[in-house]
Amino acid sequence: MNLDNASTPKFILLGFADRPWLELPLFAILLITYPVAMVGNIAIILASRLDTRLHSPMCFFLTNLSFLDMCYTTSIVPQMLFNLGSTRKTISYLGCAAQLYFFHIMGGTECLLLAIMSFDRYVAICKPLHYTLIMNPRFCILLASAVWLTGITYAVSEATATLQLPLCGLNKLDHLVCEIPVLIKAACGEKAANELTLSVVCIFILAVPLCLILASYACIGHAVFKIKSSEGRKKAFGTCSSHLIVVFLFYGPAISMYLQPPSSISRDQPKFMALFYGVVTPTLNPFIYTLRNKDVKGALGNLLRGIFTSK
Repeated sequence: MNLDNASTPKFILLGFADRPWLELPLFAILLITYPVAMVGNIAIILASRLDTRLHSPMCFFLTNLSFLDMCYTTSIVPQMLFNLGSTRKTISYLGCAAQLYFFHIMGGTECLLLAIMSFDRYVAICKPLHYTLIMNPRFCILLASAVWLTGITYAVSEATATLQLPLCGLNKLDHLVCEIPVLIKAACGEKAANELTLSVVCIFILAVPLCLILASYACIGHAVFKIKSSEGRKKAFGTCSSHLIVVFLFYGPAISMYLQPPSSISRDQPKFMALFYGVVTPTLNPFIYTLRNKDVKGALGNLLRGIFTSK
């Protein structure tokens, strides 16, 4: 940010400093959930790569989601653990800027990737005869590349604009991580343009993809109810339910955080929202997809048997 970097090169992340009794339980929870999230997402990636049954467009996007979740949670949890386990609640200016970029690159990309995954389900169920033709490997790579490029463009532009704002007084942030709405709220001077820009951009990053997801599932629901076989309807719903659960877990907190002016955000809302979509969701995603997808469950079982047999 446009602050006196020479004299004050650090931010103070206050977190739950006013409620220190929360810090130890939260530290213990993060210490457990972070390795679980990493192992779960790595297992999804390995199973998708090693099992030929999972060489499909859906699993290609699922591996992208798992990689995103690994990077997403890694961008914030180590710093959280350091601050919660120490009396020093600081992060360097460069560390804060790096966290700001990486956290929002992963978050913006995941918003768009979930929309692409719903499109994949739409084609698979509504246009099954054309599925392999439409969702060919080249097109899937093109979609994934476009999603990553858009997420990076969004994060770099918004984070860079935010870092130009001057801070008021001490460099204290009432948060657990460096996040755009909180930095805008902590800034002084004229920031209405930043708030408006963030809201407009987030409409395209959050609201538009969510509308496309809901439209896709409206078409999917219409197509599923036309299936005469109850077994066929059950199978179709089974392939979509896990993705829908992940969508609501991710989009709900993100929308409540980003589609309102930063100045109107309550004091503790950013902390709990960051914990939810930066820690809880990446931890639950592997379990949701594993429990609701027989192919993924079988591939993970084969991977585990292979690991233990080799020992």
